Order: sequence, then C-alpha cells, then structure tokens
Amino acid sequence: MPFRELMNDTVELLKKDGSRTSGLKASVQKSKIFMDAGKLLIESGDLIIRKMSNGAEETYKVIDPGFYEKFGGIPANYQMDVEKLGLQDAKKEIQHITFNITGNNARVNQNSVDYSYNVVQIDNRILNHISELRRELAKLDIPDSERQSAYEIVDALESQIQSGQPKKSIMSALLASLPHAANIATIASAILSLL
Repeated sequence: MPFRELMNDTVELLKKDGSRTSGLKASVQKSKIFMDAGKLLIESGDLIIRKMSNGAEETYKVIDPGFYEKFGGIPANYQMDVEKLGLQDAKKEIQHITFNITGNNARVNQNSVDYSYNVVQIDNRILNHISELRRELAKLDIPDSERQSAYEIVDALESQIQSGQPKKSIMSALLASLPHAANIATIASAILSLL
C-alpha cells in the first residue's frame, strides 16, 4: 500500500509566527503525526490542527518534528512526536502567537483587545518646509481671502504628510495651486523631492 494512502486526515499547520497552511494530508495517531514533508518546514512548538469530518477539531503541539529524507520510494516526510492539547491549552497556545506587521498604523486584531502601539516617523524636513510655506505666504502681498485659501492648501498638505503615506499626485496638485512666487516654488520643489 502506498505511503500516501495511509494519510486520511486533513490538518492545518499553524506556525509560531502566525502563518497557516491548510489542506494538508496526514496520518494522526495518539502521540504521532505522519506527513509528507513537501516544502514545509515544521519546527518544535508549531501547532497541528486536525479537522475531522464531524466538524470537531483537535490541536496538537509539535514536540519533535522528526524529519526524514527521501528513502527509496518513500518521499521525505515528518514523523512528529506531538502532544494533544485540551481545549483550554489549545486556545492558550493559539492566543500567544506573535504577528510581526510593518507599515504605518498597521494592526491585526484576531478575537483580542488591541494593546499595540504604533510609531510613525515623519521626515522633519518636510514639516520644516511646510512651516516655511506658511511664513512665505504671510509675507506675500495678496488679498486676505487668497491668503486664507493658501493656508487651507498648506493645511491639506500637512494632513497628507501626517497620514504617513502622502500621495505624490495629490501633493503635486496642492502645491501647484499655491500662489505663484519664487520662494514658494522653491519650497514646493524641495517638498516634492522628499516624497
């Protein structure tokens, strides 16, 4: 009988880093799980979740992955030593998975309260140029209504910068709508070069 025909359980691999691989075929025993290795890397501490045809699930913690290289007609495989977790232990293990996420204000909340904090770094040179724009607008000899409109444009520029992901097309359009003056054009060019 071919080795693969013995694998009649469907399992999901849940790595310590939070990544999941579903739809894997395995043979689940009391304290062992047999599975083709394929391109999977299974490590101690990973979880194997067995999904049964009756809708129930069992969770196993990998104690020793037991990797074996291909031998004759037997493909590379895992013969894992596992510990079956009770419902409370399984929930506890799954809740202690760490997700590493990057990007401004990125979050993952999976059945949990958000205790994370985010740090967004904004290039201070751009904020300094925004301050310079305000000073130059104050010096211009233009009607107050035009000056107020220009300040609103600068406020919109600042919002784009503080969003953490300013869109260059929007920034360019806003800068182009400012009053035409040599100093303002120079500052606008400096801002665009920093995006």
